[in-house]
Amino acid sequence: MSYKFGYIAVVGKPNAGKSTLVNFLTKNKVAIVSPKAQTTRNNILGILTTKDFQLVFIDTPGLHKSKNALDKFMNKNIRSAEGGADVILYLIDSTKIIDEFEYDYLTSLKQKSDGEIIIVLNKVDLVKKPKLLLTLQELSTLGFENIVPISAKTGENADSLMDMILKYLPESQTKNFLYDEDYYTDKSLKFMVSEIVREKALYYLNDEIPHGISVNITKFELKPTLLVVEADIICEKDSHKSIIIGKNGAMIKKIGQNAREDMEALVGTKVLLKLFVKVKKDWRENINFLTEFGYKNED
Repeated sequence: MSYKFGYIAVVGKPNAGKSTLVNFLTKNKVAIVSPKAQTTRNNILGILTTKDFQLVFIDTPGLHKSKNALDKFMNKNIRSAEGGADVILYLIDSTKIIDEFEYDYLTSLKQKSDGEIIIVLNKVDLVKKPKLLLTLQELSTLGFENIVPISAKTGENADSLMDMILKYLPESQTKNFLYDEDYYTDKSLKFMVSEIVREKALYYLNDEIPHGISVNITKFELKPTLLVVEADIICEKDSHKSIIIGKNGAMIKKIGQNAREDMEALVGTKVLLKLFVKVKKDWRENINFLTEFGYKNED
């Protein structure tokens, strides 16, 4: 009997559907999802194990031009994931036009990548066939042979994508899996809890604020029947703090209630959650703050 193991980097522009795809393929909520750009900041592993194979998907931040130290951290994560991958899934939002930035990135990726590249045309459930065919023609001119139209939301054509991924993974006669079969991510429960809070904040806050917020867990106690969590929602401006708190505390209460429900579903116990809002001006440019909040590349 033969086995397969490999790393699959999931790369693409913001809101291409990378986290949604990883969650769907691993059958677990590995990464938070929101309609806001740059939701994912850290590389997050989503692990799918069967008796025959173990696939380690690397969910990466959205491709973008660096404007601050946090952006540089995220872009370094993308390069790291690409460099260590057996297969690279490059996701394209098929509802949008492929711009010059994306063309340049794809051309560069094709030239420098050692791993197999699969172009994943996502959100095909939202696109009419003529536009989809036009996009396929555009991509074929760049020399990409492996192109799979899918919908990460509905699962349309996901089986074909899985078959193509497995086709390119190395095969072994020994079961060289790196993770226990019940592992579905490399992230700690504490990290997952902080991301749940950030997900709810991203969902409810307006477009200007999410890029400037982070979540810092200051208390984390897991007891047999209760999880106690205290967390700071970090923002950059006093005006943002007022919006996050909301009139009479309505907004932070809404974020907390929804976050607590997801946490309870995750850990299977009651959760006592307390949220606070703190202003750290220009924290995205401050290396000490980035390290404190968990944004630190391993050199």
